[in-house]
Amino acid sequence: MQGSIKGFWSRAFIFSLALLMVMGGLSAALAADDKPVYGGIMKIAIAGDPPSLDMHQETTFKVKIPMSNCYNTLISFDPHNFPEIIGDLAESWETSEDGKTWTFKVRQGVKFHDGTELTSADVKASWDRIVWPKGTISTKKSYYNDMMKSIETPDPYTVVYHLNYPSAAFLPMLAYPHNFIFSKARLDKDPNWYKQNVMGTGPFKLKKYVRGSYLEVERNPNYFKEGLPYLDGIKYYMIKDLSARGKSVRTARTHAELRGFPPAEAEAIKADMGDKVVVRYPKAIVHWGVAFNANHKPFNDERVRQAMSLALDRYDMAKVLGPLTGLESVGGLMHPDTKWSLTPEELQGLPGFGKDHEANIQEAKRLLKEAGYPNGFQTVLTNRSVKLPYIDYGVYLVSAWKKIRVEAEHKLEESATWSKNRRTGNFAVLADPYGSAGDGDPDQVMNRFTTGASGNYGKFSDPEVDKLYKAQKTELDEKKRIEMVKQMQKIIIGKGHFLPGLWWTRIEVRSALIKNYEPHHNHHMNRRFEDAWLAKQ
Repeated sequence: MQGSIKGFWSRAFIFSLALLMVMGGLSAALAADDKPVYGGIMKIAIAGDPPSLDMHQETTFKVKIPMSNCYNTLISFDPHNFPEIIGDLAESWETSEDGKTWTFKVRQGVKFHDGTELTSADVKASWDRIVWPKGTISTKKSYYNDMMKSIETPDPYTVVYHLNYPSAAFLPMLAYPHNFIFSKARLDKDPNWYKQNVMGTGPFKLKKYVRGSYLEVERNPNYFKEGLPYLDGIKYYMIKDLSARGKSVRTARTHAELRGFPPAEAEAIKADMGDKVVVRYPKAIVHWGVAFNANHKPFNDERVRQAMSLALDRYDMAKVLGPLTGLESVGGLMHPDTKWSLTPEELQGLPGFGKDHEANIQEAKRLLKEAGYPNGFQTVLTNRSVKLPYIDYGVYLVSAWKKIRVEAEHKLEESATWSKNRRTGNFAVLADPYGSAGDGDPDQVMNRFTTGASGNYGKFSDPEVDKLYKAQKTELDEKKRIEMVKQMQKIIIGKGHFLPGLWWTRIEVRSALIKNYEPHHNHHMNRRFEDAWLAKQ
């Protein structure tokens, strides 16, 4: 089993994301009509500074977007043909008959930005740090530590992954764009060196970072992919205000904002600039929900959590927030356009998804009274001070809970503080987004709802959920696996361990000068720009 993995995908789990990426398939055809142009600085508007520069330790787009072009991964999703997987630092791979051993051949002659050669030792050190961190933290370890048994390097250009069980999700999870390969030498000296420093093998290298102003990368003249990159560099401007980021694109101060604009802003920019901009609507696998601190009263009471779910009219929420934020799709914990999702009929049997909202409110009040809160209670909703879509989403939640006499203070925090408090469980109620920077397989998406998972910020534990999650990982019968994933969702939503909110439709606006690029569904993806260029004006 070697080389191309089309067959692997088709018999494993590729699903209707292909439909979500309709526009993405245009890139190759468009590029055929355009001759690459060398030179130029691409200018990007971004919502603020990264909390650190280490993507192994962070989860935010504020790290992923500007840092992606400085690093490579072992394999990656094809930037022009998602979800095809191609080699990046790996030139080939094969698997054993039992699917439990994967052997990758690492490209020779790849140099880090400091001139040292990359070998399989660097790949192993980076992946050991992701899966089994020592002296540091990894926000991704729970995705992999059950699956992976060990990693070995029989020679400088071979790395072997040994799995505990054969997994259809292994290759796409290996290809997730956050899996940067770092220098073993740097990690050996300081496991946290990459929090404040940048040194990879990518097409661009860090030129200058002025906190609160801009981060600039410049062309790596020694990049191992011949002839690339085309750009001289990329400059990321830190612009916190959403309308100011829109103005930067509208006035051509920047070429793009890569996370997303609300529909009204995108439409206004298009109306002003016409064919000078390109607007795309990749339906993201990104969801905004609500997490409760399981150790914080009264949220250790299932009835209270169910009541707060019943208070949310998600169908009205979609109508209100859709035009403002792009939060417009009602669904369960897996994207509603996938085979893993709960049907509308299945959802309507769960708290907060019934169509009779007045009946839901009455049931919520009954549950609160039964739990000992006939007059409601006060709490704090911790949220990120980012306009799109956090703040409007939080305002809607607070307003909805007032209907059952739950008074929630809307506490807005800067990204670094919010990220830290989210990670450490320093909250009562949390506006909690999650998603997939990949294909959206349940192994990744549903992992965050298991005991001890790094993404389980509320730290709840449900043995039945854990059992189902473990079983679905090794289930080869797709129908059985789908039912297991659905049952997990029903338990989590039914008990109010985590409240689904809405799924997001991302709207990306960019200058028409940017060529050979189309966005993937997730704003963390396709951010290297190694073969994109700027057309001459």
